[in-house]
Amino acid sequence: MHPPKIQTFDVPASVNIDNKGFRRQVAEYRETPFGLYMSRAIVGRESAHWIESWLLPELGICVSDWSWNPGHHRDQDFYLDIALIEPEPGGVWRMTDLYLDIVVGAGEWSRVLDVDEFVQAVGAGLIDAAAAEYAMHRTHDTVAALAAHGHDLDAWLATEGITLTWNGPGRVRPAG
Repeated sequence: MHPPKIQTFDVPASVNIDNKGFRRQVAEYRETPFGLYMSRAIVGRESAHWIESWLLPELGICVSDWSWNPGHHRDQDFYLDIALIEPEPGGVWRMTDLYLDIVVGAGEWSRVLDVDEFVQAVGAGLIDAAAAEYAMHRTHDTVAALAAHGHDLDAWLATEGITLTWNGPGRVRPAG
């Protein structure tokens, strides 16, 4: 069982430091009142070549959209990490992944993933009771909100005053 994955989003340096300490050059960062957008190439992964993510601290989620390589397409429109997201002074954001994830098939379904990892992490003491409770509430609230809006991420987020825009290469869906 691995400890929680922690990523750093260093806006002034235009880098994303992953949980293994690899520094990845970011093509675009955009800060808004509700979160942080990141767009960057994926290095060393056979299945995908680009990732765009929105860190939404008030909702406790990171919404990602992957650009898949031919032959590796996944049946999902968005991937949501349940996370503690902390903007820090100086334009640096820190995200602690709390193991639970949600995949969304726009307008059709939402599924919770990695419950087994979450249970193991809690059992191993890798996240404390407060973080585990936070993760459970965020997961349930997010799935309920998605279901109430027909599994339409944009429709739900609009009720929260959030409009996500995507600028990465090879966009399949229209922006906004």
